[in-house]
Amino acid sequence: MLENYIRERLESRCLLLMTHAVVGYPSLNENWDMLGAMQKAGIDLVELQLPFSEPIADGPAFIRANQGALDHKINWELYFNFFTRASAEFDFPILFMGYYNSIFTMGHQTFCDRLKQAGGSGYIVADLPVEQSVELDACARPAGLDHIQIMTPLNSDQRLQQIADVATGFLYCVARKGVTGKETEFDQDLTAYMQRCRAVTDLPLAVGFGLKTAEQLKSLRGTADIGIIGTACLEVWEQQGPAKYARYLEEMRKAAD
Repeated sequence: MLENYIRERLESRCLLLMTHAVVGYPSLNENWDMLGAMQKAGIDLVELQLPFSEPIADGPAFIRANQGALDHKINWELYFNFFTRASAEFDFPILFMGYYNSIFTMGHQTFCDRLKQAGGSGYIVADLPVEQSVELDACARPAGLDHIQIMTPLNSDQRLQQIADVATGFLYCVARKGVTGKETEFDQDLTAYMQRCRAVTDLPLAVGFGLKTAEQLKSLRGTADIGIIGTACLEVWEQQGPAKYARYLEEMRKAAD
């Protein structure tokens, strides 16, 4: 289970890192090179996003990436074929990331069966409230899949507790309201929010949305257990190329340690 894996890794590391790729963008071959760089840098967890036409939690960079992958005709079969290859090749646990319409269309049981067969460890669904995840989670538990629930700064303490009560693996703490890719202030407000999250659960806490620099990552030590780097990775790959991408991951890994 993911929780045990994370706790074991934290025995020797200050902060774990989770990175992200949209399957099919810029291409499947480039995705593979991204994962190779992640492995070499010592990334701890990876989320692979299934492209979707209306990714409401994503900012401009990932909206463009989703559309680019759809233009490349990425579908469930291509996604799971890539996922299966990746889980067999690389050491880090891999999570599905996507939107509920895709899962609903496939069917809860089929989705969980396919994700387990592909070697997945769990799933992040950006637009699925806890009240509506009961049936999906009932299918996932026997398969050993963790549903990574999402907390936000707008959640009341009561709501944070409701989310924590059904969570497994770890919790994804969105650093601010809005979509991915925008600037995030790593300040006292974020620290206070993380303290609220910590008060309702013993599960590991991951922070995402706007994490870009080594200094930001260092500021999370003692506050979070996992830093999530998404948009920044894609921007480095697009703007600076594979070599700088690999160097960026290595620099972030060092900052986390």
